[in-house]
Amino acid sequence: MSTNVKKLTVLAMFAALAYALVFFIRIPVVPMPPLSYEPKDVVIVIAGFLFGPLSSLAVSVLVSVLEMVTFSGTGYWGCLMNIVATCSFACTASLIYKKRRTLRGAAVGLVVAAVFATGVMLLWNYFITPIYTGYPRAAVADMLVPVFLPFNLLKTGLNAGFAMLLYRPLRLALAQARLLPPSSGGVSSKKVTLGVALASVFVIATGILLVLAWKNII
Repeated sequence: MSTNVKKLTVLAMFAALAYALVFFIRIPVVPMPPLSYEPKDVVIVIAGFLFGPLSSLAVSVLVSVLEMVTFSGTGYWGCLMNIVATCSFACTASLIYKKRRTLRGAAVGLVVAAVFATGVMLLWNYFITPIYTGYPRAAVADMLVPVFLPFNLLKTGLNAGFAMLLYRPLRLALAQARLLPPSSGGVSSKKVTLGVALASVFVIATGILLVLAWKNII
């Protein structure tokens, strides 16, 4: 099997997995406006780590369009918001990781991407959310800091934690299946790997607790 065919095969698998995650796993966080967490961006950012930011873009567009035509009720604007939200996170993280393919590069990329995506989505929420939800722009502006800001920080933080936890095992599994070449560098020690795993678990656990607490508050 040629390298290009292997790449397309893996990306198709990632797109199918991302679609399945957003179809089956949507955890409501905020009732009004309806905001939910789904882990599809974890898969898309890992695709970017493996093949570069353009691969994240391609998978994001494909999954968002499939979501729009199958079960989403937000139409073209919702599809556009999905693409912007995913790409501002996944493409940013994978672009930084592409420049520095180390464990630290991945961590820095994910942190920067989480902050960048949160800022981008505040801007897009202000301008686009009123168009497809029917909410007055003034009402959306009032919700930017108390609702959209913590939600997007929570979402990107969880995605970053899951991505750090799952990237290396998934990459090794694909390499063993001969769908990827063996890793040629940036191999971390067992202590560093354990530290990253523990930190990722801590971030994920904290995010889950915040979701539970926030839902009770709201």
